[in-house]
Amino acid sequence: MTQPRAFFTTLGCARNETDSEHLAGRLAADGFTVTDDPATADLIIVNTCGFIEPAKKDSIDALLAASSDGKPGAKVIAVGCLAQRYRDELDEALPEVDAVLGFEAYAKIGDRLRDVLAGRPQAATGGTSRITADVDAGPRQRLETGPYAPLKIASGCDRRCAFCAIPAIRGPYRSRPAADIVAEARWLVTQGVREVMLVSENSSSYGKDIGHPQALEALLGALAGVDGLDWVRVSYLQPAEIRPSLLTTMASTGNVVPYFDLSFQHASGPILKRMRRFGDGDAFLGLLAQVRELSPQAGVRYSVIVGFPGETDDDVAALHAFMESARADAIGVFAYSDEEGTLAQKLDGHLPEDVIAARYSATLDLATWLTEARAAERVGEQIQVLVESVNDDGVQGRAAHQGPEVDGVTTLTWPDGADLPKVGDMVWARVTATDGVDLIAKPTAVA
Repeated sequence: MTQPRAFFTTLGCARNETDSEHLAGRLAADGFTVTDDPATADLIIVNTCGFIEPAKKDSIDALLAASSDGKPGAKVIAVGCLAQRYRDELDEALPEVDAVLGFEAYAKIGDRLRDVLAGRPQAATGGTSRITADVDAGPRQRLETGPYAPLKIASGCDRRCAFCAIPAIRGPYRSRPAADIVAEARWLVTQGVREVMLVSENSSSYGKDIGHPQALEALLGALAGVDGLDWVRVSYLQPAEIRPSLLTTMASTGNVVPYFDLSFQHASGPILKRMRRFGDGDAFLGLLAQVRELSPQAGVRYSVIVGFPGETDDDVAALHAFMESARADAIGVFAYSDEEGTLAQKLDGHLPEDVIAARYSATLDLATWLTEARAAERVGEQIQVLVESVNDDGVQGRAAHQGPEVDGVTTLTWPDGADLPKVGDMVWARVTATDGVDLIAKPTAVA
């Protein structure tokens, strides 16, 4: 019998990328062939995102497009956050989709897909009342090539931010065993990976569910012992959970890059309180001062939400004043939108859409100006660059302060006639110019 062929489309965050690769690994171990050509696939598996309204729309569009991507008769399968939360609604609204599978289907994904191919009825999966642990990742097969890979350390979230539906989708926080994470990092190195980015809904919570609040520090120490792993990047840090020992570990552990991805979300104390979060602009600036005292060249990325219910002009002014002082390398700006089942949906003080749009536009413009100015400050710095592409357009990669896919990139001005580096090489270079948030640098040494 011919092995069924499966093709993956992944939307959303890096956590979804790891989920897709673990699903691919399970299928490969169970006799399926994972293909990179949808036209040859018997199964088109769309790993959906259900975090915010635009992501939901993108996921639905991808599911509709998938029905024409595979070979005739190919089955379209929805997995991921949207499938977990809206199983019944997707079943009813999208007859083009042959099965909607929640997280509990992952452990036996091969059996579930054979049932789909055979036309056997599907048991209900997904839905907020049927969340099960998806942290036991299983084998992994890379769907992307290149020297970088995300590495999932946990799933779920115990925090109850007013605007966020993740706890309802992913369930409570569950840390992966450190030994499994380190073993996966070693395997990724054998696949040509030189950088891993640790991902979860909230990486600073790692270990708290098992009574080990400093487990992230211990994990970083263990990953430092993985031969061939040059960079470890930590993402999704909750400011309220940043502790001195974590700052010190991130700044002093050999292969941990000084990169701080912080979910500030706002800088107005009253708005943060309504969001069920902590802190204010002064507290956040104090945290950044600690970061830069330990690592002056540290990269800083943070995210903010504008237009939250009850936000005033004074709150926006406080946010903008903070942004002007924070000197961040990257800023994610989001416009508030109601998410079903969240506390914020029921709050008073909802703002008109045109007000939210205007505040979003003004904040995005400010973020663009500030991050371009921060890039210009780096001219003259000595940086290390991980080479990600070498082609007719030149040599391009990322410096330690540039996160994958969402931050800027660095173009290396390679000397005429010199041997070009390979993808995966580490190049020392000096920043000579900028192009927006991107850097241009002259190489000084290759490792």
